[in-house]
Amino acid sequence: MRIHKEGWMYCLVATLLFALFIFGVNAILGNYPFITMPLYVLAGLLWFWVFWFFRIPSRTFTTGDNLVISPCDGKVVVIEETTESEYFKDRRIQVSIFMSPLNVHVNRYPINGTVPYVKYHKGKFLVAWHPKSSTENERSTIVVKGTKAEILIRQIAGAVARRIITYSKTNDKAVQNEELGFIKFGSRVDLFLPIGTKIHAKIGDVVEGGIHTIAEFA
Repeated sequence: MRIHKEGWMYCLVATLLFALFIFGVNAILGNYPFITMPLYVLAGLLWFWVFWFFRIPSRTFTTGDNLVISPCDGKVVVIEETTESEYFKDRRIQVSIFMSPLNVHVNRYPINGTVPYVKYHKGKFLVAWHPKSSTENERSTIVVKGTKAEILIRQIAGAVARRIITYSKTNDKAVQNEELGFIKFGSRVDLFLPIGTKIHAKIGDVVEGGIHTIAEFA
């Protein structure tokens, strides 16, 4: 396991603040261990959580030209047929994965292909499971055109997340399971797949990015 590059500064700041907090508490309340010990434990848990949030665990990825691999860690909260109005402007199967603040927050390409479209949208910060968060929240849209189909990936900021990082650029080559971005502190990723795609995921499934198969092209 290692720390993601997006977390280096946060981890450094957290470590400095933790050290200053311990020093300050010890200087002021050092003679009262029944007060200082709970404070030390609480500060230590917060410090550990920052490092835990930005972790990248070692994984053996799942691959396949006809497979749509999960783009992130989280819980499947939506599987439905809907109209995608930004790029395709037609009916698609939407699969949404909610990432809690405890999940790994790396976002990965679900398929191989090329990237014909990338667009960032400013927006609101509704809770990530809100039905309108896909179209009203801060978000980035990435389209990948593969050999089997063209899909849309949408990174969505939640009530806690305030910064979406998107590495994808128009005309990039998309490599299945490689990083396309990162969302900080709680969020959601939507996939828009062609009608007729075989969906393997089910509502409530807990999935891991790069490992679990979300769907399969015919």
